[in-house]
Amino acid sequence: MVCLLYTTLEVYTEYGIVSLLTLCLLLGMMSTLAFAADAKTDDIVILHTNDVHCGVTDGLGYAGVAAYKAEMEATHNYVALVDAGDAIQGEAIGLLSAGSYLVDIMNEVGYDYATFGNHEFDYKIPRLQELVKMAKYQYVSCNFRYIGTQPKDALKVAPYAIATYGDTKVAYVGITTPETFVKSTPKYFKDDAGNFIYTFCEDKTGQALYTAVQDAVDDARADGADYVVAIAHLGIEGTTDYWTSEAVIKNTTGIDAMLDGHSHEAFTKTVANKSGKDIPLAQTGTKLANLGKLTIAKDGAITSELISSEDYTEKDAHITDYITKITDQFSAELSKVVATSEVDLIDSDENGVRLVRNTETNLGDLCADAFRIMMDADIGIMNGGGIRKPIKKGDITLGTLMSVFPWGNLPCKVSVTGQTILDMLELGAMKYPSESGGFLHVSGLKYSILPRIASTIETTDQGEFVKVAGARRVCNVQVLNQKTGKYEPINVNKTYTLGGIDYTILYCGDGFSMFDSAKVIKAPDAKYTDAKMVTEYITTKLGGKIGSQYEKPQGRISILNYQDVTADQWYANAIDYVTEQKLMNGFGATFQPNTSISRAMIVTMLYRLAGAPAVEGKLSDRFTDCADDAWYTSAILWASQNKVVNGYGKVFKPDQAVTRQELATILYKYAVLNGADKVTSYAVSYTDTISDWAMAGVAYCTAAKLMTGVGGGRFGAVSSATRAQGAQILMTIDKLEKAA
Repeated sequence: MVCLLYTTLEVYTEYGIVSLLTLCLLLGMMSTLAFAADAKTDDIVILHTNDVHCGVTDGLGYAGVAAYKAEMEATHNYVALVDAGDAIQGEAIGLLSAGSYLVDIMNEVGYDYATFGNHEFDYKIPRLQELVKMAKYQYVSCNFRYIGTQPKDALKVAPYAIATYGDTKVAYVGITTPETFVKSTPKYFKDDAGNFIYTFCEDKTGQALYTAVQDAVDDARADGADYVVAIAHLGIEGTTDYWTSEAVIKNTTGIDAMLDGHSHEAFTKTVANKSGKDIPLAQTGTKLANLGKLTIAKDGAITSELISSEDYTEKDAHITDYITKITDQFSAELSKVVATSEVDLIDSDENGVRLVRNTETNLGDLCADAFRIMMDADIGIMNGGGIRKPIKKGDITLGTLMSVFPWGNLPCKVSVTGQTILDMLELGAMKYPSESGGFLHVSGLKYSILPRIASTIETTDQGEFVKVAGARRVCNVQVLNQKTGKYEPINVNKTYTLGGIDYTILYCGDGFSMFDSAKVIKAPDAKYTDAKMVTEYITTKLGGKIGSQYEKPQGRISILNYQDVTADQWYANAIDYVTEQKLMNGFGATFQPNTSISRAMIVTMLYRLAGAPAVEGKLSDRFTDCADDAWYTSAILWASQNKVVNGYGKVFKPDQAVTRQELATILYKYAVLNGADKVTSYAVSYTDTISDWAMAGVAYCTAAKLMTGVGGGRFGAVSSATRAQGAQILMTIDKLEKAA
């Protein structure tokens, strides 16, 4: 517009041009100045973090969060910063200050709102009350409620808070996982009589939680909120399915976006709510690997993204100095070298998957050993959730060990029965293969887990162990006899001493309520933490050096397909193979490897190996002793139609055991069906008698190395073939066919 005026007026008068040009330049400057004053957008930016776990300088670091927040404030009129829980616990900086350093830092960074994660309660409720008062930001949680009789002394926070951004109101609704009962410490939420005085709106359906959230959302809307943003510590992977963030969204309406935590995942996605509306859901991972950014545009559009620590490297100088002044107070002490390690002791794999929560690791073995040996106990245990960092090869500092054990848990020893040990292991393996903080690493003990057996554990609504109602998925439990050095089957009636942390065996953390009545043999000492005990184990029992004995896991926890098939048996690999390829099934928890193969079994095995082709016909018309709706029906039809197996006139005898020479004959016929040449020479040299009709089959299986003798030069022609032998043969055939 300015250029147009200049060009037009230039034609008429030189003086006028000069005069109006000046005016136009002034107008242009005024326009620029006006734009600069109103350059910020009215879009609302909500930055969010979760599961920082005291990682004040990890990832973006709080200095990076502050820097990015400042950038947003330079271009946006409305910027908020919120946290979805588990901020104040997880490293030495949290332990040494009982959380206060973290609150101080979050105050300085400029947080506005936060909700409780399960680990906010780890310093106990009286301390959390103090931290809430220290915080300049507001804690909110709609489902954490006091239900006791002394409300004056209770910890209470509002279910939501409303912030006004211009003419728009945004409600922040806090949600805390009901798993907090067992993923913090159950006794923290009880009175002296053992009664729960706090609730997280927990039940076995999730409905109590959904109702609490819906009520808070409805109330916020009634208070004038234009948008509702949930700050949730719920999680998805490895958490109780009806308490996940996805489940809450699917069972409620009115939430416009959910900022999540708890499961340490990093994502942005949408989940349909109860009305079918897609709701943004985001989580930033852990240790400030990412910063979440939710934008509510002026036109109502809502977008979500993650700011990666790899992409954003700016740091706020003031926050950097502020954190340094705090850490300098104890960094010298934490930097002291207390031991060395010749090996890497791991807690996670290269992708960040927390192995200590579902897998035996060398670090878990070291910890469990320390508890057994330093507590002078029969058995030592360490829960996976209590191990938070690896120990890398090289020097080990006090700070390293305090990072591995950041909770300040106290070692102790109790006396329990073998039955309690079995119940303990069953609860620890309840969620396998999913992650669980209650997954147990052991010392002086061995056990196996059967993933194919669904957990039958019953718990209270709060997640505490009640009983094992049916089949057990933990088996082959053996206790080390420290006199003989050999492992022996556990005796359910015998009393054993158990060394562990107070969180697990005194306060029943992770739901281990079977320890409620355990006899305390060695009480915890507030001056003797888990980190200090492990330090002493390394320095006094290992000579200050972790050596090659901990290079790999010790083989104390095994994962089995079947209770009666262990890794050291000759047929273990074959049985695992045919199970995974769905060529053979077990009998519930057992495979019964030494049971004879029946005629129905062998044809079913080969039928599956052939790809289970379609068949036609009525089996009962062919064999009167066979049903038309049995598990073997299609297989016997296929085998008889293709002359793999013959009947005995009008009967098949499906349950009759197959001898080894019969098995060889059946395998030979199956091979011919699939294109193998017929045997014309019977060059076999077994010393036992083989029937003439079986000679071709025995010769073929011997030459093809599918079957060998049973020792002493014998083929074992009339001996029954076992399921273990069948599994080995099927694996061999299947691998040969796939390699062809």
